This record gives sequence, structure tokens and C-alpha cells, in this order.
Amino acid sequence: MSKKNRERRDGGDVTRPAPASGNNGGGAPTWLSTVLSVAALAFCVFLWMDQKRAADGLKKVEEKVTVLSTQLANRPAQQQRPSGPDPAKVYPVSLEGAPVKGNPKAPIVIAEFSDFQCPFCSRVGPTIKQIQDVYGDKVKVIWKNLPLSFHPNAMPSALAAMAANDQGKYWEFHDKLFADQKNQKREDFIKYAKELNLDVAKFTAAFDSGKHKGRIEADAAEAAKLGVTGTPAFFVNGRFLNGAKPFAAFAELINAELQKQGIPIPAAAQTAG
Repeated sequence: MSKKNRERRDGGDVTRPAPASGNNGGGAPTWLSTVLSVAALAFCVFLWMDQKRAADGLKKVEEKVTVLSTQLANRPAQQQRPSGPDPAKVYPVSLEGAPVKGNPKAPIVIAEFSDFQCPFCSRVGPTIKQIQDVYGDKVKVIWKNLPLSFHPNAMPSALAAMAANDQGKYWEFHDKLFADQKNQKREDFIKYAKELNLDVAKFTAAFDSGKHKGRIEADAAEAAKLGVTGTPAFFVNGRFLNGAKPFAAFAELINAELQKQGIPIPAAAQTAG
């Protein structure tokens, strides 16, 4: 036994074996440190490359945006298409087969494209009544059906009203439909028919057969041809007026038409503006 491997028996330090080869003073082995260093370096390189790719991609996007912005800025201004019929023009509106309210020979014709389930169509009712009260036999109103696709009760209501029209009670039925827009089902239509003393059997047969569906679809097709996209929509002697407008808006068009024809304007309408 060598001296280095002998214990000192005087209470001194015990001689320990020399550190093994490849060990850093009791720390991690040299090979493991090397692997960790390489891995750390590779990870840093990966992050750098990933950031560079992202930066390059962002730069390309910014370049494209700049090019597009320049193209849009240099593009000639395009005139916007009108959202509906031109209020300055006069449009021919078919009156054939349409329910009429007022003097058949009135010089002013208000064609109303409407939908029985439309809340705005209901709100304009009092205005139409005011117009007829003020202008009397100078104005007549004709009804044009335009049941909108997103109103499930609009088409059935139109069919029911036209069935009532067969028995001369269109406008009375019209008023009942607008008086309660929450109740527009078959049983409600039959109830209204009874209240108006209609021949319920004939009314029901006309409604169930869809007798007037072609007439209603023709009105809707005409509205599309004219450029009408919503309800209510009006044509005052062919001049377009959109939406549930107040009395003054109608009076402006009606008064202008009366002046053209040399017809006196009622006193109650002269101050409308």
C-alpha cells in the first residue's frame, strides 16, 4: 500500500482518491457540458433564423400594402350606384289589377309598394289617411304587394287580403292586418273574414288555393325592375319617395304635381314644407 493510500493515524486528513478523468472537480462531466453548450447555441441560432423569417415576411406584407395603397390612391374615382330609383325621374307604374282607394279619376296617383308584416309600413298608415283627408278626391292610393322574404307572414297576409278583395273588402281587411301584425295566421284571416261578413267558404278557397300568388309575384317583380329594395316605397305620379316619410314630404311632391296641372292646392296643404 502506497503512502498516498494510507490513512494517517494521527487524526489528520484521510487521503482521498484523485479525481477521475473527465470530471470537472465534482461538477458535470465534460461531454455533457459540451452537449448543453452546443444545444444552447443551436437554439439561439434557431430563434435568430425564426425572427429573421418573421421580419422578412412582415417586410413583404408591408411592401404589398404600400403598393395596393398607391394603386387605390391613383385609381380614378368611381361614381356610386344609386341605392334605389332616382327621385328626380318619373317611372311608369302599372295600375292594372291593383286595389284602389279614392277617386278613380284623381289627378294624383300614389302607388304604395308595401308588406303587411313590415312595421314601417304600418306606421305610415296614418300619414296616408291624412293625405286623403287633406287632398280629398284629388288623390287616389293603389296597393302594390311587396312581401319581403324575411317576413314569413307577409305572403300569406297578401294572399288573404287579395282574397278579401274578391269580395270588395280589400281595404277593410288591409286595416285589420296592420292593426295586429302579431296575429297573421290562417285562423286569424278566417276570423277577420267573419268579422267583415265575407263569404268565408269562398274566402278560404281563394286563400288556400293561392289564387292570387301570380298577381303578388308580378308586383314584386315590377318593384325589382323599378329598383325598389325595401318597404314601404311610394311613387307619386311616378316620382319615387322612399320609406315612411311624414306628411310634408308627400305634400311637396303632390303640390308640385297639382301646380303642373293648374289645380289649386288645398289650404291645409299649402303650408306643408
